[in-house]
Amino acid sequence: MSAVNLADAKAHLSELVDRVEAGDSIDITRRGKPVARLTTVARPRKPIDAMQLQSLTATMPLQPQDAADLVRSMRDGDRF
Repeated sequence: MSAVNLADAKAHLSELVDRVEAGDSIDITRRGKPVARLTTVARPRKPIDAMQLQSLTATMPLQPQDAADLVRSMRDGDRF
């Protein structure tokens, strides 16, 4: 989390918004005391269409190894 004084926030609002969009959270201070916070807005998630997901996964080929083995090989640096 970063902090910026009010005068700098006014002068660089566009840059601060870019930083917030990138994941930063910024406190705005007045006379050294925090008075506001810039954070990202939580966007509503679209619900998952279970039938569409099932039809998609039904067309996918089976993988040669299970998920645990795949993760283990990635962790150990093996080629998969």
